[in-house]
Order: sequence, then structure tokens, then C-alpha cells
Amino acid sequence: MPLPATLLLLFATATVAGLIDAIAGGGGLITIPVLLGIGLPPQLALGTNKLQATCGSGSAMLHFIRSGAVKLRECLAGIIWTFIGSALGVGTVQLLDPSLLRTVLPWLLGAIAVYTLLSPRLGNEDIRARMASGPFYLLFGLTLGFYDGFLGPGTGSFWAVAFVVLMGYSLQRATAYTKVMNFTSNIAALLFFLLAGQVRFSEGLVMGAGQFIGARVGARLVTSRGSAFIRPIFIVMVVALLIKLIIQNAQ
Repeated sequence: MPLPATLLLLFATATVAGLIDAIAGGGGLITIPVLLGIGLPPQLALGTNKLQATCGSGSAMLHFIRSGAVKLRECLAGIIWTFIGSALGVGTVQLLDPSLLRTVLPWLLGAIAVYTLLSPRLGNEDIRARMASGPFYLLFGLTLGFYDGFLGPGTGSFWAVAFVVLMGYSLQRATAYTKVMNFTSNIAALLFFLLAGQVRFSEGLVMGAGQFIGARVGARLVTSRGSAFIRPIFIVMVVALLIKLIIQNAQ
């Protein structure tokens, strides 16, 4: 059983991560290093992180549904395809080395950061969709669900940009629907980690409580402040993740 001081640290870390993740994604940048820092092996840290992340994304999702920002019937196909994609990703990561994706990922995140910076009105309001919802959820549900199960960093950023650029959603609305997809892929991945016995419940549940609280606060800020509030935090988290991956690849 972890020491009370360790559990308090995990709770505080997860609360902050849940708040940031609900607004702009990237909470794993905070939680995974802390889990590794307390001595958990990598696979156990990843499984425990999925448990606490599921609590956070679920909390944010519930707020967005109750506030009317998300209508589940509109994204049911996305939930199904994302679950399938995530399950396939978790299964595949046991067989393949994800180093290739780690090499490509910084370029994709860099492109997102530049595109967002050069498009100051991007996501300010809903516009006409460039893609029908059926093909959109089939394509991105499978690919981003697979990616989240296989590797994970930046999934929320990719979903948000896809919703804004192709579905014409405002950044506020895109953030709300992104949390539904995050929750779906988190649940699918968590099931696999549970079956493999790679989850520490004491740490995961304490962090899950912090995530639930932080994500609820973050989701309320998204609802009340809108796209102008989300945009700078989104850019900061994308750049932070980009820097982290560049440093990792250089080592």
C-alpha cells in the first residue's frame, strides 16, 4: 500500500491533469511521469494511467452531455468505431514496436501547432461540415481509436482538429465531442490492461478521484468560457507534447 504522502501527491497531480485534459488534452504529460516516478514499471504505469484517465474523461463527458453540448445519438457511430479501433491498437502494440509512430508524431503535432497559430479564427464558431458524419467517424474512429490504444500521446489534439476542420465544429463543441471519443478509447484500452493484470487499483482509484474533480471543473470552464479560452491552452499543450516527444526521440 502506498504511503499517504504518495497518495496525496497522486491525487493532486491527477486533479491538475484532469482540469487541463478536459480543456485541451495532454493530461498524460503530467500523470505518466509521476506514476513512473513513484516506481511503477512502464506497462503497469500505462495501465494505471488508463484507469485514472477513464475517470477524468468520463467526468468531462458526463458534464458535456448534461449541459447539452454533446448529443450521444449524433456520435454513436464514432463511439462504436473508436472502441473497435482502440481494442485493435492495444492488441497490436503487444506485437509491434511503436517507435515508427514516435518518429512521425512530432511532425504531425508540429503541423497542428502551426496550422492553429496561422488560423486565428479557426474553431471560433460552427461552420458548414466538409465531410459527412458517417465516413468521418468510420475513418477517424478506427484510426485515432487505434492510435490511442497503440501509443496515445496527442489523441485529443488530433480529434479536436478533425472535428473543427472536417465537421465544422467550433473548438468549444469539438472539445466536448473529443471527450466522448477519449472516454471510449480509454475504456477499451483499460479492459485489456485489466485482463493483463497491469493496473494498480490503489494508485489508480485515488488518481481517478482527483481526475473526476479536475475534469468536472475543466469541463465547466469550457462550457462557460468558450473557444477563445480553449485556444491558447490547446496550443500550449500541443507544443508541450511536441517538445516532450522531440526530447524523447533524441535520447
